[in-house]
Amino acid sequence: MTLEAFLLVVCAAALHATWNLVSKKATGAAGDFVFTYRLFSMVLYAPWVAYVLWFDGMQWDATVVLFVILASVLHLAYSLCLQRGYQAADLSVVYPIARGTGPLLSSLGAFILLGESPSGTGVLGIVCVVVGIVLIASGGQLRRFTTPAAKQGIRWGLFIGFFIANYTIVDAYSVKVLLVAPVVLDWLSALGSVVLMAPRAIIRRKAMMVQMRGKWRYAFIVGTLSPLAYILVLYAYQMGGNVSLIAPLREMSMMIGTIAGFSYLKKKRRRPAYWVVPSSSPA
Repeated sequence: MTLEAFLLVVCAAALHATWNLVSKKATGAAGDFVFTYRLFSMVLYAPWVAYVLWFDGMQWDATVVLFVILASVLHLAYSLCLQRGYQAADLSVVYPIARGTGPLLSSLGAFILLGESPSGTGVLGIVCVVVGIVLIASGGQLRRFTTPAAKQGIRWGLFIGFFIANYTIVDAYSVKVLLVAPVVLDWLSALGSVVLMAPRAIIRRKAMMVQMRGKWRYAFIVGTLSPLAYILVLYAYQMGGNVSLIAPLREMSMMIGTIAGFSYLKKKRRRPAYWVVPSSSPA
C-alpha cells in the first residue's frame, strides 16, 4: 500500500467516526434517517458526479450495470439488517462481531476472488485488528458472549459481517477492475438505495416528518461526511491498495470513535466504547 492510499484510509476512518458520532443523535429515526441522509448525499454529490461523467466519461456495459445494482442492493440490505439486528439483539454484541467479521471475510474474499497474495505480516495484522475490536467492545470480558442472548447477537453480527464483506468485494472489483469512478459508484449506490426505499417513505411521509423533527441538520452532516469517508476508501482501492489490508485498517475508526466518545460525549467508563459508533450506513 502506498503512503497516499494509507493516508486516504486514515482520513476516511476519522470521517467515519465523526459522522457516526453525529448519527447517534438521530438513532430513533432509524430507516427514515437512512433514507433522508442518502437523499441529501445524492443532491450534495451530484455536481461532482456530473463533473466526472462530463470530463472523464464512463464505459457502460452489462457487467458495470450489474455490479452497480448489486452494490445498491448489498448496501441497503446491510443497513436494514443492521437496524433489525440492533432491535433483535444486544448492540454491544452485534456491532463488534459485525465489524470484526466484515474485515476478516473481506480479506478472505480478496485472497480468493481478487487474487491478492496474503503475507505473514498482513495476516497477523488482520487477526490483531479483529481480536482488538472484540476486546475493545467486550472490555476484555469474553464470557459475556456465552449467554443465550449474546449468541443471538453473534448470529446477527455474523450475518451483517457477511454483507459488509460482500459489498466490500463488489465495490473493490468495481473500482479496481471495471474502473468505475469511486464517487460515481457511491452516488449510484445511494440512488439505488433511495429508489428502493422511496415507496416506504412516500406511504409514511407524515410519520417520517415527525421522526425527522430536529434531526434534519444531522442528516445533512451525515449525508456530507458518510459518502466522502467511503469514497476515500474506494480511491485507495483504485490506487492499488489491497482489500485485505485496507478493510481491516478502516476499523481504526472504532478507536477514533472511542477516544472521541470519551472526550466529546463525556461517556462514563462503565459504558462500553462501542456505543459511540453504531453505524446504520454502508460505510
